[in-house]
Amino acid sequence: MIGSYTERFTVPLFGVAAQDRHGGRRWQVVVEVTHGCPQQARDALSSLLWFRAKDEATSRQERRVLLSAVARLETEPVDELTVLGTRYRVVRAEEYAAVDEHGGIETPRPTDPEPLTRDWSSGTRSQRVDDGLVLDPDAPLSPMQAAERVALRPLAYSGIRFPTPVLTDSARAVESHPDVLLMPAAFLIVERSGDGPWSPGSSLHATAHDARRTLDFALTWMEPRTRGMIPYDADPTVDARHPATGKAAAALEEFAAAADRLRAGRCNEVEAHGTIYRIARSRRLLRWAPDGPEGPRPSDINSHTPMVLHPRLDEDDTIHFDESAGEEPVS
Repeated sequence: MIGSYTERFTVPLFGVAAQDRHGGRRWQVVVEVTHGCPQQARDALSSLLWFRAKDEATSRQERRVLLSAVARLETEPVDELTVLGTRYRVVRAEEYAAVDEHGGIETPRPTDPEPLTRDWSSGTRSQRVDDGLVLDPDAPLSPMQAAERVALRPLAYSGIRFPTPVLTDSARAVESHPDVLLMPAAFLIVERSGDGPWSPGSSLHATAHDARRTLDFALTWMEPRTRGMIPYDADPTVDARHPATGKAAAALEEFAAAADRLRAGRCNEVEAHGTIYRIARSRRLLRWAPDGPEGPRPSDINSHTPMVLHPRLDEDDTIHFDESAGEEPVS
């Protein structure tokens, strides 16, 4: 229990953290902890190492080591490996949200960071979730942060909706990784129609404003097209604020008005055409042991198996796109 809210688990999320020889107990996130299954995080690590071999390796030997790691990741479900002295681990976080007694998901707090100038341009590059984030279990905590960590240590899955292997792994993790580390808050759009449950309407964002900007685009551009109010093949500049004339123009006004309310201030909830859209505050909890953050559990499900993601790169930094077709390699 945190204030008037109760924590509620949603789904596990996965990413990759790295630890170098001199890092002590600290790990740094190198693949954002936002992926829906372990294999997605492994694929992201494979790409990270492939591009490092292509763009950053300073010798054939260094490139050979990096490409060897890539080859393993392309064929094996590897959750940890050491490459050039850096230890990489697929890490698992529990995503949860605080929910009040009426089932309302917590919205951004006044203390959450906001930009001094709000940019609503849909082409603006958003801050990446977990960009440069260092995971340090020994970092100083405020009394409130320390109390929250202690309160969350015993949290585990419960209830009949979880299969027995999931419940077993969850209970075991409380023992094997007894400490917890709370990652910075992230933000997403959630939606609800009528008395139905809240459902995710976006991926995680680093700031509440980034989520609002995504919602602004959804209300003015994407939702009208999804609902058939604007044809998908219409001019891209046509949206709810700048509709073409026709029968749908009046219906689009409701989306435009909701988007305008969103822009009026730090607005975190709007309604349009029977759907409530809310900016929700998401939390992620990493379980921690003396050896570092928890990795994937046996009961975690992968959406696909390891695969080759990039063309073959050789030790001389030459890319071989399709040798069987007779194409020339690219250096």
